Amino acid sequence: MAGQKLCILLLFAGLACTSAVKMPTMYHVRGFLSLPYAQIHEPFEVWYNEKAGMSRIDFYGDMMSTIQKSDPKTGGAMYKMAYMTTEKVTNQKSCFQINGDKENPVMPQSIFPDTTKFKSIGTFPYKGLDCTAYMLNTVEGGGNKNNTYILYMSKGKTEVPVAYYMKGYDSLLGSHYDEYLLDYTMFSSEVSDGDFEIPKGMKCGDFPGPGVEHHMTFNPMKDFVEHHQGNDRTHQLFREYRQKHGRTYEDGSREHAQRHSVFTTNSRLIHSKNRANLGYTLAINHLADRTDDELKMMRGRTYSPEPNNGLPFDEEELIVTDIPDNINWAIRGAVTPVKDQAVCGSCWSFGAAEAIEGAWFKKTGLLVPLSQQNLMDCSWGYGNNACDGGEEWRAYEWVMKHGGIATAAHYGPYTGADGKCHFDPKHVGAVVTGYVNVTSENGTALKMALANFGPVAVGIDAAVKTFSFYANGVYYDKDCGNKPEDLDHAVLAVGYGSMPDSKGNMQDYWLIKNSWSTHWGDNGYVLISQKDNNCGVATDATYVKV
Repeated sequence: MAGQKLCILLLFAGLACTSAVKMPTMYHVRGFLSLPYAQIHEPFEVWYNEKAGMSRIDFYGDMMSTIQKSDPKTGGAMYKMAYMTTEKVTNQKSCFQINGDKENPVMPQSIFPDTTKFKSIGTFPYKGLDCTAYMLNTVEGGGNKNNTYILYMSKGKTEVPVAYYMKGYDSLLGSHYDEYLLDYTMFSSEVSDGDFEIPKGMKCGDFPGPGVEHHMTFNPMKDFVEHHQGNDRTHQLFREYRQKHGRTYEDGSREHAQRHSVFTTNSRLIHSKNRANLGYTLAINHLADRTDDELKMMRGRTYSPEPNNGLPFDEEELIVTDIPDNINWAIRGAVTPVKDQAVCGSCWSFGAAEAIEGAWFKKTGLLVPLSQQNLMDCSWGYGNNACDGGEEWRAYEWVMKHGGIATAAHYGPYTGADGKCHFDPKHVGAVVTGYVNVTSENGTALKMALANFGPVAVGIDAAVKTFSFYANGVYYDKDCGNKPEDLDHAVLAVGYGSMPDSKGNMQDYWLIKNSWSTHWGDNGYVLISQKDNNCGVATDATYVKV
């Protein structure tokens, strides 16, 4: 052990210990990619033949396959086979192709790092095995990013890779900014040419659209295996993101370093979940550089166990058989355009105001945009706290007490910040006479309320990280809670329906309008699965009487 410590000290001083190990050039490997910061544990399977210039990497079984083939004459090509869903097909296995050229040739992708500069630091145990550890330290980011890479090789007649670990420390941030582990659970030297072939009868078309993100999805492992060589494509992706969304923090600043770190973690989560073919898709959106605290601020629905003055929903007054199979109040004209609450916990004011808008339309046929800012500024006395959270029913109570809610046009624009109350009863846009609590875990009552009374304000659990980057499809995350205390975000249910999953089975969903701008989700909307009352859509809903 003393010799190992001495070797580590020598390595940190820039002195060599022993020569690095030579890696295999042909192999078949299974394992897991673990990203602790993104809470990812992703299975992979790799076939590699360096001499033939070919590699193949599968993720989550056959959910996504990537093939890399080199060709000195043409530059080679990369292929991606994944399940594609469009308006015409559902989860159809499709193949896409990106060609290389002589300036940017495609190379086979190893699952093991180039160990040329790695040095042995002695024997260490790893999961019960005696392993030789090889380490490399690099410095990046103007000298503030110190990265450590360790490759574990099992000891024996032939050393076999067991694990590859990376951890990066940013002295500017004063914290670890990156960490990942490639755990190799199976190794074999048996590989055949057939392992790299496109399935017979499958044609590969051009991938729609250029961009560094597309190249990353065709070869995700490059960012982990070749990171120590300076091949970090997230830098370019981050630059494109900043330009698209107008981010202006200064290069080299502490904020830039922090935002880049957060963006890297979130983009990895997004790409990994998409490879799993979960039935919905995530995307790098305007929230991708937001910290967890900032994302939490954008939820803002508080929870109080105290009873409110809402009426109980009476299912006996309605006929269950009269509920239509699907309904969408947005296309019926009862829903105003999607808005952006910004980094402000005012979601409760959006849920309340939009529920009133829908009820007013249902009664009068007029769609009148109402003021969220009015509710934020004026309902403090009822337990709401503007940007620091609130509840829809407390907003209804204020509206009932003060004779209505102001129109957005007369009250003034939404500011995304606390403001002074300047409500004028002369410019009321709608009045409320009461509100009804709709509680039903199986969703029947919520369907009845939507079908008969219009859009309904609902609380959901939006703390699950995947929800922040939803793009399309039917959203279902087993970690999304449905208890009253889990519901930290207020949104508007505007309908429901069903669509087939990958096996052709119909999956029921709620059509939900969010308040995170049209850059989020499907133009600001999300389809949340009705299965298991996912995210608690049916747990605590309210509609108003006008």
